[in-house]
Amino acid sequence: MNRIKTGDTVMIITGRDRGNTGKVLAYSHKENKVIVEGQNFVTKHIKPRRQGEAGGIVKAEGALYASKVMPVCPKCNKPTRVGFTVKDGDKVRVCKHCGETF
Repeated sequence: MNRIKTGDTVMIITGRDRGNTGKVLAYSHKENKVIVEGQNFVTKHIKPRRQGEAGGIVKAEGALYASKVMPVCPKCNKPTRVGFTVKDGDKVRVCKHCGETF
C-alpha cells in the first residue's frame, strides 16, 4: 500500500516550490512520481497536429518524485509521515501526529 494516493493533499518539502500545498492529480507507481495541482510548472512547446490547430508554448504541471512531497493530515492540517494499521481486516493509513485515518 502506498503512502500517497490520487486526491490527497500534499505539501512539497524540497525544491523551488517548497512549502506549497496542492492536490495530487496523478500518481505513477512505475516511476514513483506525482503531479501536484498548481505546482511545479514546466513549459512545453506544442506543435500543431491538424490544419487550423494552434501550436505554441504551454505551461503545465510537471511530475515530482513522491519522496519530495509529504501528505497533509485532514484533521490536524499538518504535513505528516504515514503509518499503517489494520482495522476490520483492512490496512489503513494513519497520521503519525494525531492518529486519524486518511
